[in-house]
Amino acid sequence: MVDPRGVPERRVRQTRGAAVWALLTPMPAVPYIAATWSAGHRPAMAATVGLLMLCAIGMWLAAPIGRARLRMPLHVAQLLVNTVGYAALGLLDGGVAGPLGALLPFALLVYAVSMPPRSFAPAAALTGVAYWVVAIGGDPSPPGYAVIYTVAFGGISVLCLRYSGAMASLRRRLDELSRADPLTGGLNRRGFDERLTTELAEADRTGEPVALLVLDLDRFKEVNDTYGHQAGDELLTWTARTMASQLRARDAVGRLGGDEFAAVLSGVDAEGAAVVAERLRAALDGVVTGSIGFACYPAEAADVAELRQRADERAYEDKTSRVRQLPPPAAVARARAAAAPTEAPQVSRHERRRRAITDSGRLGLFDPAVALLYVALFAGGHPHRLSMGLLLAVAGLIGLGTLWLAGPLSRSRRSGAVMFAVGVTQFGIAGAVVCLDGGATATLALGLFAPLPLIALTTPSVGRPLVAVIVAGYVAIAVFVGDPNPWYVVMHLAGALAVSVICGHKGRIAARQRRQLSRLSRLDALTGGLNRRGFTERFEAERSSARRHHRPMALLIFDLDGFKQVNDLHGHAAGDELLIWVARTLRAHRRPRDLVGRLGGDEFVMLLGLRPGETPVERAEALRAALAERTACSVGAAMVGDDGDDFGALYAHADAELYARKVAHGAGRSRRPSPPADAPLEKSKT
Repeated sequence: MVDPRGVPERRVRQTRGAAVWALLTPMPAVPYIAATWSAGHRPAMAATVGLLMLCAIGMWLAAPIGRARLRMPLHVAQLLVNTVGYAALGLLDGGVAGPLGALLPFALLVYAVSMPPRSFAPAAALTGVAYWVVAIGGDPSPPGYAVIYTVAFGGISVLCLRYSGAMASLRRRLDELSRADPLTGGLNRRGFDERLTTELAEADRTGEPVALLVLDLDRFKEVNDTYGHQAGDELLTWTARTMASQLRARDAVGRLGGDEFAAVLSGVDAEGAAVVAERLRAALDGVVTGSIGFACYPAEAADVAELRQRADERAYEDKTSRVRQLPPPAAVARARAAAAPTEAPQVSRHERRRRAITDSGRLGLFDPAVALLYVALFAGGHPHRLSMGLLLAVAGLIGLGTLWLAGPLSRSRRSGAVMFAVGVTQFGIAGAVVCLDGGATATLALGLFAPLPLIALTTPSVGRPLVAVIVAGYVAIAVFVGDPNPWYVVMHLAGALAVSVICGHKGRIAARQRRQLSRLSRLDALTGGLNRRGFTERFEAERSSARRHHRPMALLIFDLDGFKQVNDLHGHAAGDELLIWVARTLRAHRRPRDLVGRLGGDEFVMLLGLRPGETPVERAEALRAALAERTACSVGAAMVGDDGDDFGALYAHADAELYARKVAHGAGRSRRPSPPADAPLEKSKT
């Protein structure tokens, strides 16, 4: 979406998000300054806080009007103002060990989860320089205080940055999968529709033409009936790759469903589209033939719907002007040999969870390592030095074990409870070390509050109760151990919680996006049921469960009879409506653990759970009777275990049985599918 002033909404949200953070960060300093007004430099500190808040409000107001060329200078200016302001507050408050001394380290954590790596590096360098200016120019801090804070916050910010980058990569791959056709590797219907809409919007902006090209393969239904669905799938893959090879890298090829392909050509007019169509026809010649149509925007159409209609009309004219041929066996064999499997982006089912557990293990190893560095270099003569070292070594071993077991834990249903127990144990040890080191204002107290943002970012569900336990422990230490400055405790805890809220919010948004994209990558864009990828993934899980519980299962393949005639006579919209009805009907007659999917075109598949004594044929006949209200169909069945164990073997057996039934019943063309009630009797030629 675009703001009325021409600025993309996403950029406005990003800029305003940064402004909110910049506004909230100095707010806890307001009651602190007011409560300690009699101390030194309070008027100057109040003026600094006011200036920071005014700048944040100005950034919020400027977000909708900032053009792309002004956005980066705006963010850089805000970064400089914040850095200088936080450094000034730290210096005026007495240095890095004062209540406001942690503003810069906490800001670094926010940068790690909100900036790309190339922007984070200079921001981190600037923040580090400012922090050491405060460390050197402010009041003396305890030995090693600034060093340990620099190492600890620097390391945790890198972990936050790495995790955010890994999750961004996961979102990108899921986004690609949600727009990709699982069979051919090109765009699916959803991805192609979005690309076409984007290209038309760009054409409106630049004045360049856009051409839509459609391809409908001839007699493809007979290819499946004659050579089998596997051969048909490989022929579709070959067709998609041949189309892509005849187009430019910036053009897009999609499979809209079945044997219907389309391409969007940017900067190509009607004359150029005609040339591309003939080049594509020549490339396909000898293997398959197809009806090709094209239309150009804006010369021949005013919107997407009109562009599609004009291209479909030309394809229909092409279809009626030629003799359509069935590909010969030799041509199909050549295409099958050249149709290598598509390489889709790899997304593991447990990737996000494994990454979160891995980073939790790294944190559990890094946090004690930093504390051991302090014990080794700066705690000479400390009465509890040995005890602190032993406790930290145990905590480090727990972190190492978590890192080592990340794979098995990510596949366990109890991973959340295990990680919560590990977190409580590790931070219990950290709390004991803090008590030995002197309490809530000791240098090692950062081991309690510094990791909170990373915990909130990586494990939102487990992180919330764990953060609550850690905060309660830190407050208890502040109350019962030593004699800490209460404002130090309040300001450091407030800073940690503020950053944790930001990280947790980002983590929840990212998780919601991943769930949505994961769902879209497994659903058929037309029918809303499982697509090929989603069905095969669910098949593996259900098969494993059935094997453990000794439940009989069967795979059914449905092939609609005469479906091609619906598209030819009534148009693709009527065919789409019929496919949606078939999917809805199959879902309405499934049992709780049954799966329904559409592999492509008019081919549907079901994984059935069978009751004792029930056969696949009985279920198949009942489902075929339900579909007979609108269409006849051929069904093939395969028993899991008896006819194969993996999806490929079961599919091959069911496909062979389907073909045998189709032949036995006269190729299943006894009745033409019923079009929608409001469908025209013939395809419009206007």
